[in-house]
Amino acid sequence: MSGSAKRSITVTMDGSNKSANLPLFEATLGPPVADIRKLYGDLGIFTYDPGYGATASCESKITYIDGDEGVLLYRGYPIEQLAEQSNFLEICYLLLNGDLPNAKQREEFELGVMRHTMLHEQIRQFYNGFRRDAHPMAVMCGVVGALSAFYHDSLDIHDPESRRISAFRLIAKVPTIAAWAYKYSIGQPFMYPRNDLTYAENFLHMFHAVPAESYKVNPVLSRAMDLIMILHADHEQNASTSTVRLAGSTGANPFACIAAGIASLWGPAHGGANEAVLKMLTHIGHVKNIPAFLEEVKDRDNHEMLWGFGHRVYKNYDPRARIIQKACHDVLNELGFKGDPLLDLAMELEKIALNDRYFIDRKLYPNVDFYSGIILKAMGFPTSMFTALFAVSRTVGWVSQWQEMMEDPQQRIGRPRQIYTGAPRRDYVPISRRD
Repeated sequence: MSGSAKRSITVTMDGSNKSANLPLFEATLGPPVADIRKLYGDLGIFTYDPGYGATASCESKITYIDGDEGVLLYRGYPIEQLAEQSNFLEICYLLLNGDLPNAKQREEFELGVMRHTMLHEQIRQFYNGFRRDAHPMAVMCGVVGALSAFYHDSLDIHDPESRRISAFRLIAKVPTIAAWAYKYSIGQPFMYPRNDLTYAENFLHMFHAVPAESYKVNPVLSRAMDLIMILHADHEQNASTSTVRLAGSTGANPFACIAAGIASLWGPAHGGANEAVLKMLTHIGHVKNIPAFLEEVKDRDNHEMLWGFGHRVYKNYDPRARIIQKACHDVLNELGFKGDPLLDLAMELEKIALNDRYFIDRKLYPNVDFYSGIILKAMGFPTSMFTALFAVSRTVGWVSQWQEMMEDPQQRIGRPRQIYTGAPRRDYVPISRRD
């Protein structure tokens, strides 16, 4: 921990004269944190916290969340201000370096990222090893993990310059990897990146364009894509970020760590939530089925899930949802989506849920996954690509967290404890004597 503790708490074990004095460290924002590292040495006990919901696994200066108040800050800046006034590559600089860039720094950083957007040409052949119907996240796990086999010159995790180059490469190449995963799945030629476009425009071009005709990126759609990337860039110590840090604590190279994060993100309870939203809407089928579906959601004996509403961290309105809601309607208006059954269903579900006392009382408001899924569907992305797009956005957060971890002098290999509830010690019994 940086700084010294000014307060402490004392833990006394019942029926014993043993006690432990635990330093209490103050956070810049949020509750103080008790340092429990002496607890085992002083009292011979560990703490039990399934899911780590009450445990700080690290010290970080990158992202702050107040779930009760619906607050999200990147390096101290409110997400609302960044979403309105910034762009994704500037957010990348902020997360990696701690401050917003000046004009020269921003230009140099954007140039540094964009000159790494191409993939080693042999990686084209790597895709041929996958089935055409492979899930894009499976392809991304494999290709991102394989980058360490192609870029040996930046694998020294203890060298700041190597870490900087790896950061550029990951942020620049993951969009290309994701776009090529889609192109491979539908049998279209890979589109090479264009460095004259913005980060979001370049991704849309690689995803939608074909060599046979020119493709002009719609500015409303590129802005929506840039916004989605900003809102998903980092989210504190979530499952995939914790996975990246845990993998990184072993000394694994950054490409392997990010591949581990992609694998963790793949789960429907994490990065797959916006894909689950579209599957839920398909399951509902028609606007007239919404009331019956919501009654099933309210029934505790029924296991029907309302995907895209509520959030494990945000006990109030997801601040990202407020921002992306407008972008969602802008995209639908721009593309003239009037009468699309799935999107009409989504808008009606939003309206009903926002006015239903059951959901209001439980603060089950639409979250960022609800709106981002609708936007991506309207922009022509198949649901299988939703989580891959999340990975494109979150790569900078993973890299920033990994980089911060590597610079932390207190970093140790991750090794959670457990409560063992298996059989007590027992002796081996020869098979002839077993019943």
